[in-house]
Amino acid sequence: MKDFNKPPFKQNSIAIGFTLGVHVIAIIGLLYLGMSKAPEPPKQIKTVLIKPEDLTREVTEFEETAHTNVKEEITQTAEPSVNAPVIPTAPPVDTQKAKQELQKVEEKATEDAKAKAANDAKAKAAADEKAKAANDAKVKAAADAKAEAANHAKAKAAADAKTKAANDAKVKAAADAKAKAANDAKVKAAADAKAKAANDAKAKAAGDAKANAANDAKAKAATDAKAKAANDAKAKAATDAKAKAANDAKAKAATDAKAKAANDAKAKAAADAKAKADADAKAKAAADAKAKADADAKASAANKAAEEAATKKAEAKRIASSAKRDFTNKIERAWNTPSGSSGKKASARVTLSDSGAVLSVVVNASDPDMKASIEAAVRSAAPYPMPSDPDARREARSFTSSFTSK
Repeated sequence: MKDFNKPPFKQNSIAIGFTLGVHVIAIIGLLYLGMSKAPEPPKQIKTVLIKPEDLTREVTEFEETAHTNVKEEITQTAEPSVNAPVIPTAPPVDTQKAKQELQKVEEKATEDAKAKAANDAKAKAAADEKAKAANDAKVKAAADAKAEAANHAKAKAAADAKTKAANDAKVKAAADAKAKAANDAKVKAAADAKAKAANDAKAKAAGDAKANAANDAKAKAATDAKAKAANDAKAKAATDAKAKAANDAKAKAATDAKAKAANDAKAKAAADAKAKADADAKAKAAADAKAKADADAKASAANKAAEEAATKKAEAKRIASSAKRDFTNKIERAWNTPSGSSGKKASARVTLSDSGAVLSVVVNASDPDMKASIEAAVRSAAPYPMPSDPDARREARSFTSSFTSK
């Protein structure tokens, strides 16, 4: 149903407000342009023409010059010298030539002044024309803006009048409809009130009859209930007394049984705890004895193993040491000492394989012959008889021997 109380033009209030704001801004701008001061026209350039006669310098002519009158002013005080230097005199001034040059300068100044005046006149004419065009454009823009504002104002006034007439019609229709609805409501309310009064009277009569019947039934029920309650109370008291005696007997029997069971449980728990403690003590003693025996056995075995290992290691070292002495003796037997090396010493670091072959020889000697001869002896004495014991063989694979030439 259409709501007549809300004019439809309010739905477009934002659009109307925006349009009015734009028009106001445009009118203010046009008024500002119309009231603002027009730019000042360019100042007029004055051209002053100078006559050539005004530029002529006054020339003073002298009838006598330095070379004509100096003679009378000089008084001779000594005899003239034949070898005396000649004193230069100023050359005579050419008056005609000076006048011609001055005339040329005046003519050039006149031409320059005329050219400048012509250029200034052209610039002024261009500036005046540009200023006039700008003023004409401003006047036209102001007139157009004013006409557009007037048209907008007329259109807005017509639209407002049309909208107001439509709103008035809608408001009147809404008021008429509201008045009719109010009258209809009054008539309906009167009819409803009359019908309600009749229904209320009928309902009250029926309610009164029903209430009387209910009160009678309640009174009878209350009497019957009171008699029944008295009988029930008597029966319940007898039943409760009997039940209480039975419950008391059961409770006493349960309490006695519970106390006996608790005592029995305590006695059994004490016996069990004692038996468990005895068993634990025995088990701990046995475990401790076994652990001590195992530790003693392990310690004895470890000591024995250590002793055997030490013995084996010492034996291996002894065998290796004996083998190393044999290796040194074998090298000495194979060594051909170089001549003239008596008393010289050297040492050799030898590394062998498991089969007794020479892997490396490092000889330290200051004499190269000694060094070469010892290295040759080490290699010629190979292979060396290696011990059968693995540890002794590993120990004998590397040895250092010292040699002294005799």
